[in-house]
Amino acid sequence: MNYQLVNDYLTSIFNNVLVIEESSLRSSRFNDVSIKEMHTIDVIGETPNATPSDVSRELMVTLGTVTTSLNNLERKGYIERSRSSVDRRVVHLNLTKNGRLLYRLHRRFHHAMVDKIIAGMSPDEIKVMKKGLKNLYKFLEDLK
Repeated sequence: MNYQLVNDYLTSIFNNVLVIEESSLRSSRFNDVSIKEMHTIDVIGETPNATPSDVSRELMVTLGTVTTSLNNLERKGYIERSRSSVDRRVVHLNLTKNGRLLYRLHRRFHHAMVDKIIAGMSPDEIKVMKKGLKNLYKFLEDLK
């Protein structure tokens, strides 16, 4: 596989995943959630006792941007904020029942996507793919 083909696949995959996720949200009962808000829900679902700073760092956006998204998600009933019992200045974020449902549906999409990617691959092929993805991950992490 040559450079251009790999680059074309990566670019197309990235764009398609975003378009499909957005389209799935629009045609579901969660049509009031944007893809950016979905990614915020994803971080909160993955991070026990997440804070706005955790979300900001993970999504690589400003705290102000996260706060706007959190306000919208709280108003829509997907998240709730609570003060830390240890340090009242710290705000923890948790998913509501609807937020957890949306999080699980989003995870299911990603799980199905990974299942489809590795379908029919041998353990050695999966190992090679994981190495390539790890290299890509490290490259992107170094650019942060």
